[in-house]
Amino acid sequence: MPLARDSVLLVAARITRLFAYGFLSVILVLYLTEIGVSEVSAGLLLTLALAGDAAVSLWLTSTADRRGRRRMLLIGAVLMAVGGAVFAATSNWWLLALAATIGVISPTGKDIGPFLSIEQAALTEIVPPARRTHAFAWYHLAASVAAAAGALVGGAAVEALRGAGFSSVEAYRTLLVAYAGAGVVLFALFLGLSPSVEASAADRTASTRPWLGLHQSRGVVMRLSALFALDAFAGAFIVQSVMAYWFHVRFGIGEAAIGAILFGANLLAGVTSLGAAWLASRIGLIKTMFVTHLPSNVLLCLVPLMPTLELAVVVLLVRFSISQMDVPTRQSYTMAVVAPDERSAAAGITAIARSAGAAVAPALGGLVMAASLAAPFFVSGGLKIVYDLLLYRGFRALRPPEERQG
Repeated sequence: MPLARDSVLLVAARITRLFAYGFLSVILVLYLTEIGVSEVSAGLLLTLALAGDAAVSLWLTSTADRRGRRRMLLIGAVLMAVGGAVFAATSNWWLLALAATIGVISPTGKDIGPFLSIEQAALTEIVPPARRTHAFAWYHLAASVAAAAGALVGGAAVEALRGAGFSSVEAYRTLLVAYAGAGVVLFALFLGLSPSVEASAADRTASTRPWLGLHQSRGVVMRLSALFALDAFAGAFIVQSVMAYWFHVRFGIGEAAIGAILFGANLLAGVTSLGAAWLASRIGLIKTMFVTHLPSNVLLCLVPLMPTLELAVVVLLVRFSISQMDVPTRQSYTMAVVAPDERSAAAGITAIARSAGAAVAPALGGLVMAASLAAPFFVSGGLKIVYDLLLYRGFRALRPPEERQG
C-alpha cells in the first residue's frame, strides 16, 4: 500500500532529522569555539544559519506544489548533508559561513529548513481529512521524542568518544559527520516516496501566476502568518534557556535538575498533544486551539508567582500538558483551509513568519528580564493570550471542509 508506505517514510524522515538536530544543538557552539571561532563570530554563524534556512525554505516551499514535493525534499536532504560535511571538514570561517547560509544547519534543535512544510502538505495529500489531525499529532510526538533523544545521545556520545581517546574536536567532528549522514538517510527515505504525495495535475495548473506559491488562499495565509508571528514573538521571551536561568536564580537548583524538569515537561507536552485530535473531532480545530492554548498561557503567568520550587514545577508541568495541543491542530487547520496546490507554500510562509517573530524577541527579552526576573513570563503569557483571542475572533467562522460537512 503506497499510502501507508509514504506515511511511514515521512514519519521516519522526521524522526531521523530531529534526532540529528537534537545532537547538533548540543555540540555546535562548543565545536565552533573549540576550533577557534570567537563567540561573536559563532553568533554570526548561527544567525546566517537561521537566515539561510529561512531563505532556502521560502525558495523550496513556494515551488514544491508545482515542481514536485519529492524533488524539493531531495534537494533539502542534499543541502543538509553538504552543510554537515563542510562543518566537519574545515575550520575556515568563510567556508563555514557559506555552508551555514546555503546548507540546512539547525542550531536550535528544532525543525528548520523546507522539510516540515512540504511534509505537512504531503501528509495532508495522503491522509483522509478525518484522520489528518490525528496523523499530525503522532508526527509531532515522534519529533518531540526524537529531538529529546538526540540531545541526550549527543552529550553521551561526546563523553564516550573522549573516553575512547578522541580529542574534543575529533568527537564533535564525528557527530558532524553523523549529521551529514542523516542527510543521506533522508535522501534515501524521500527517494522512496510515491507520486501520491504530490498535488494533482489539475491542482498544479489551477493558477498560472501564483505569488510565493499562493493564489486564492493568499489572504487567509497572510492573516494566519501575522498571528503565528505574534505567537512566536511572545514565546521567544521565555525560551527554555531563559526558563532554565529563572529556575537556577530563583530556587538555586543545578543544571541536572533543570535538565530533568525541562526534559519531563517537553516529553509530557509531546505525549499529551495526541489528545488534540480527539478533542478537535468533537469541538473543532479552532476551538481546540483556543480552549487548550489560552489556559496554558494563564498558567505560564502563574509560574513565577509560586512560592516554592515544587509548586512552580507542578504549575509548569500542568502548563506543558496542554501547551502543545495547538501544534497539530494549528498545522492541520492551515492545511485544511488552503487549496491543495498551496499547501507547501502556506506551511512554508507561516513557518517563516513564526521564525521571523521569534528572532525579534530575545534582544527585547534581555531588557525585560533586566527590569524583573519574572517579567518575561508575564510578557510572554500576556501576548500569547492576546494571540489566542485574536485567532478565535478572526477564524472561528472559517471552518475546515470536514467540519462544515459534519
